Amino acid sequence: MNIPGLGVVEKDNRFDWYRSKPIPVPVLGNRRCRIVVCEYDEDRKKEELHTAIANFLAAGPSVLQASVPYVLQYYEACKEQADPDEEFVKIKSAASVFRHVRLGHEPMVQRRAYGDKGVYNSLECECDWEPEHGLQIVFKNGLRVNKVGPYDGHLTNSDAYDNNKLENVVYH
Repeated sequence: MNIPGLGVVEKDNRFDWYRSKPIPVPVLGNRRCRIVVCEYDEDRKKEELHTAIANFLAAGPSVLQASVPYVLQYYEACKEQADPDEEFVKIKSAASVFRHVRLGHEPMVQRRAYGDKGVYNSLECECDWEPEHGLQIVFKNGLRVNKVGPYDGHLTNSDAYDNNKLENVVYH
């Protein structure tokens, strides 16, 4: 199978998705990633998937950097909930926040089941301040970050909390 923008991909029948060969992803600092495309065969608007893939692969580091204030909000919320008797990760500045994050290596391209039914690129990451739930960064149509928080698999905060008022809320 050949998916535009990714080339030849392998099918994983267990999860009904396709996985690319490792390719550099500029938005992630040219980290080599295997892009995962979910439910491609069933999708009736494949051109929207192709567009989200192309957008994500064309995005520069500034797109990820725009998420820093939201990642910091997530960090601060975790810090507030931490046991005061235990040592907690110290992030000294916004510029250093991504030193405490290990970006994922398999961004997932998938169509949202609810709301706009748009295409989103979801990245599961590890972070020093929340080892259990990690960090999820979601890019709407591969163009901009639209959700940051613990990894829960949801593509928007609106879906995560079943609340339409959170449709455009990046961190909740």
